[in-house]
Amino acid sequence: MADRPDYYKILGVGKNASEEEIKKAYRKLAREYHPDRNPGNKQAEERFKQVSQAHDVLSDSDKRKAYDRSGMLGGFGMPGGFGAGGIDFSGGGFGDILSDLFGRGGGAGRGGAGSVRGGARQRPARGRDLETEVSLTFDQAVHGAQVPLAVPTSQPCPTCHGSGAKPGTAPKVCPVCSGTGVEARSEGIFSLSQPCSNCHGSGTVIEDPCPTCHGSGAQRSVRRMRVNVPAGVKEGSRIRLAGKGEPGLRGAEPGDLYVITRVTDSPVFKRSGDNLEVEVPLTIPEALQGAVIEVPTLNGSKRLRVPAGTKPGTVQRLRGEGPQRLGGKGHGDIHYRFMLDVPASLSAEQAEAVDRLSAVMNGNPRARLFEQAAGGSGSAA
Repeated sequence: MADRPDYYKILGVGKNASEEEIKKAYRKLAREYHPDRNPGNKQAEERFKQVSQAHDVLSDSDKRKAYDRSGMLGGFGMPGGFGAGGIDFSGGGFGDILSDLFGRGGGAGRGGAGSVRGGARQRPARGRDLETEVSLTFDQAVHGAQVPLAVPTSQPCPTCHGSGAKPGTAPKVCPVCSGTGVEARSEGIFSLSQPCSNCHGSGTVIEDPCPTCHGSGAQRSVRRMRVNVPAGVKEGSRIRLAGKGEPGLRGAEPGDLYVITRVTDSPVFKRSGDNLEVEVPLTIPEALQGAVIEVPTLNGSKRLRVPAGTKPGTVQRLRGEGPQRLGGKGHGDIHYRFMLDVPASLSAEQAEAVDRLSAVMNGNPRARLFEQAAGGSGSAA
């Protein structure tokens, strides 16, 4: 039996690492070894596959528990993952395996590589769902784009076509459990069932394993594709691509691929739900006298009328000029928030103009604060 890979060591985290620590370690290593950043580097591509497989298991609580528990149970054989046998923990949790063994007579789990090979119990299993991330510019997220993806996945072994057995041979029914995948033994008044010690619950044994996949029936690979990202996605949007996940063995339907979008910030537009916000600076004369100004939009520019006496923080809205609503109709709005542009220093001419303005501006705007404060004190007394 092949040695079980240490997924914690592959990601460089401890066995008590949190989900966030595992995710952070995966992102760092995935960026470092991504095939797009290492074209033609087979060693980097293989490392990328290992990192992705480790993340697949450790980021899923059920799979992680099954993986941790497999060390205590002596290491069930797991194709494409921890060893060469008939059960794949990467395709389903340990609970799925127990449920199948004791509830459905030892059938396979949901995962593609986890289906039992050979025997009367053989049944196609849907491929696993996959998840990956894609980086987008703000413009790509707003207008939509076609982007390349490199997705680590399992494919049926091209040599044995997923059987795990050397070409010309076939898996045989386990002679110990007669293909049931379980052994029953009596403990006093109790009858206990446990995974077969000979076939590890698969119901079949491979006497002459495939030289390519070493009996697993699957190979890790990197699938490259181009994906159409719809207009209007946000940071963290989850796009489902039906049938683009891991293929099912022996013609079973494939799983789905979920693409998580990571969007870079715009220096001008700030996303707020379906709308955008823009801070627009005004000069002091524009705020005092009013003006018609030009503001940026997603498709050029528009003119806004600034009323005389506009105060900082005032918001004007352009309806329908925002991003397209994802999965819905129409567009959001753009909110323009006016800010006062106060120069850090003044020229002599500007200082003189400000002095003249100060001389003609009447009243002290802070006087009412003291009046209100005095009135409040008097009522309290």
